[in-house]
Amino acid sequence: MAKATVVLGVIGSDCHAVGNKILDYSISRAGYNVINIGVLSPQEDFINAAVETNADAILVSSLYGQGELDCQGLREKCDEAGLKGIKLYVGGNIVVGKQDFNEVKKRFQKMGFDRIYPPGTSIETTLRDLAEDFPDNEE
Repeated sequence: MAKATVVLGVIGSDCHAVGNKILDYSISRAGYNVINIGVLSPQEDFINAAVETNADAILVSSLYGQGELDCQGLREKCDEAGLKGIKLYVGGNIVVGKQDFNEVKKRFQKMGFDRIYPPGTSIETTLRDLAEDFPDNEE
């Protein structure tokens, strides 16, 4: 099987670029084909990149607290675009204020996300989940 392709970016009006670059570097080094759409990215950019590259996963990052709003409807739009079943990951500071992460996770699962990460999650956790989700990924 070929390398898994992941679309990576920072959603909405968020311009936090450093974490995005670290994710790009680390995931690429782990043997995945990374399509980094950068910061300030609307849902449509993630979807278009995934369609164009036949991506296996979309990794959404958000640090400015509005991720929950920015991610609403993403799963449905992916399905409509022919991306039914694509793995959706989201992480960072995805909600405003201090909230019980178990409740936040439930809301994102209800929105159709497969992997939801709280602030401060290590890249090793994401890499472990990618390896679990794409066990046939070749270096």
